[in-house]
Amino acid sequence: MDKKIIVILGPTASGKSELAVKLAKNFNGEIISADSRQIYKGLDIGTGKVKKDKTKDKSGYYYKGIKHYLLSLASPKRRFTVSQYKKLALRAIEEIFKKGKIPIICGGTGFYIQAVVDGITMPEVPPDWQLRKKLEKKSPEELYQMLKKMDPKRARSIEKKNKRRLIRAIEIITKTKKPVPPVKKSPLSWPVLMIGIKKEKEELNNLIKNRFLRWIDEGLIKEVQKLKKTTHKGGYGLSWKKIEEFGIHYRIIAEYLQKLSKKNKNEKNYKEIVEKSIKEIQNYAKRQMTWFKKDKRIHWVKNEREAENLVKHFLKE
Repeated sequence: MDKKIIVILGPTASGKSELAVKLAKNFNGEIISADSRQIYKGLDIGTGKVKKDKTKDKSGYYYKGIKHYLLSLASPKRRFTVSQYKKLALRAIEEIFKKGKIPIICGGTGFYIQAVVDGITMPEVPPDWQLRKKLEKKSPEELYQMLKKMDPKRARSIEKKNKRRLIRAIEIITKTKKPVPPVKKSPLSWPVLMIGIKKEKEELNNLIKNRFLRWIDEGLIKEVQKLKKTTHKGGYGLSWKKIEEFGIHYRIIAEYLQKLSKKNKNEKNYKEIVEKSIKEIQNYAKRQMTWFKKDKRIHWVKNEREAENLVKHFLKE
């Protein structure tokens, strides 16, 4: 079999995971997650992580009988970098090829996908935890203005609201005393088919809303509480600040729980976090699409049938 790779991407709640599983079953594939938060243990409901099959097989993470890679590997107490992800993803690709199967990279973290497909090399600058702790106290706007003064060129290409990347860029400049070096690329040598799921705005907004309400019913608030609980009580012992770094809904629910007390525990507060979370996730989906639309290699599909036709043609080439 010729070695080929399929990528399934798209905005949050668009149905990437289910499409990837269907393609894996139909075309003898295995799935590599490309989600910057699903890599962490304990972040399950709020990341949309597929539920692990109940099986005695402890050799891997299976969902609907399909092996998934790079899910629930890292401790939420530690930072997991894109360089670490790239290394593990390439290793997973080789393992899948050895089985005579097709690697299907699936996720919504565009930078993770790009790191693997385009072979982006990150600057080898070790983390400065003292500096990061100092920068964490600043808002994304303040960090962006700092970066703009230090390296205007990098500031023009970075996501202005991505606090983690802003801090990393400032860290690199501070440690090397030089601007952030140009991105080095070493693309994969195997053919890659990139499929994007396209949804109409109203449909996607409804999918996001319904999924978030389902997450609440499934125990998202309890999941956040467990992240905060000390380890001897069965939790992870994370700080509120650390929990807030994991994304929109984790941040909003963490803020809600911090304000929560017997005096102000009421329906209004609960409704506010639900409405705020849904709105912010919808805005996040817009930003995801803005990122993906820059890549002209992506074939956008509206349904499973269109995706299958693309894959059939790709594998015959």
